[in-house]
Amino acid sequence: MTKKALALLLLCSLVLVPMATMVSAQEDEPWVGANVDWEPNPLPCPGEEPPAEEGEPLPYNGGLPVDPPDLAGKDIVVVDIPKLIGIGYFNATSQGIMEAAEEMGNVKATTDGPTEGDIVAQIEFLERYISQGVDAILFASNDPVAIAPTLRDALAQGIYVVGYDADAEPDARSWFVNQASFNGFGKAVIDELVKAIGEEGKFAIVTSSFTAPNQSAWIAEMWAYTQKCYPDLVWLETVESQEDQQLAFTRTQDLINKYGPEMDGVIGLSSVAAPAAADAIAQAKLCATDADPSVAAASEDAVISTVGVSTPNQMRPFHENGCIDSTVLWNPVDLGYAAMYALRAMIDGDLTPESKTLQAGRLGELSINGSEILLGPPFVFTTENIGDFDF
Repeated sequence: MTKKALALLLLCSLVLVPMATMVSAQEDEPWVGANVDWEPNPLPCPGEEPPAEEGEPLPYNGGLPVDPPDLAGKDIVVVDIPKLIGIGYFNATSQGIMEAAEEMGNVKATTDGPTEGDIVAQIEFLERYISQGVDAILFASNDPVAIAPTLRDALAQGIYVVGYDADAEPDARSWFVNQASFNGFGKAVIDELVKAIGEEGKFAIVTSSFTAPNQSAWIAEMWAYTQKCYPDLVWLETVESQEDQQLAFTRTQDLINKYGPEMDGVIGLSSVAAPAAADAIAQAKLCATDADPSVAAASEDAVISTVGVSTPNQMRPFHENGCIDSTVLWNPVDLGYAAMYALRAMIDGDLTPESKTLQAGRLGELSINGSEILLGPPFVFTTENIGDFDF
């Protein structure tokens, strides 16, 4: 071998070794989309006893408005700025906010925001209302880090700030109303998936975006719970769809084309991704159903089960045609309702950093841990019960 050829061989080996290491590292991380800073706390596996003690409650870590006006019992102007407007889920949270405001009688509430899940556009809406001098802000963030400076600015100007559905950094708001604990939600989704595809099935996730705080924390908890309780469950891939239903449909088609019969299930991890994923699977004629043979799979080997995170009205057609196994969620109307009650209670002095519970109107008493108010455990919608709900 010539010196020139030997040098070329050595150079190639230096390049290929780190490349091989990099590929190996990627293969060890199929949970792309998880919040890497989140410390998972997986709940007990089915059949296991829960721990005897839940531990000490977290200390309050929220941010408080600076020298806010005394508005206790007075009329207030509130703006609600969710991730985006015009979709069923945030129409439902807005409905809950308006129901609570009407009950109170001293709240003028408005829902406004971008028509796409765009953090830059969401910040522009926030800045606009802050400059107008609203008394309080409700929000569901597209990006917990990017939104934080604007919310801190609102607090510095004496504006009350409460989050729901998708949080910001804790010191950028006073309270966050959490629809369900992240580990409780992760457990519920994975348990429902396993009912559909078994403990050795293979699945993929269509999420909203890798920066969405609730989805990324759910994924971290789902990964930890899967490793603990279903070690033979195979996590193929996570893809993002940016709260765009057409993109979520396309992403699901891509997964079907990529994995074929190897993929047993898909989790649609947002109110937009779930119906799109179910629709893509239906159009590919990969649903398992006896009710409608026209969409049934040709064989059991060519069936993809779907577990969704969405509203019952969006998922009802797919429950009816057998293209979704279960929908895991909570009542988003109640979520918006609870957020409005938390905001009013804080302004009236009834909700303080020392509070352990919140009295939330028709919802009764909600528990508090740190600066989070917990709506309650997730709910599983099935073909049998989904007709009982209208939102």
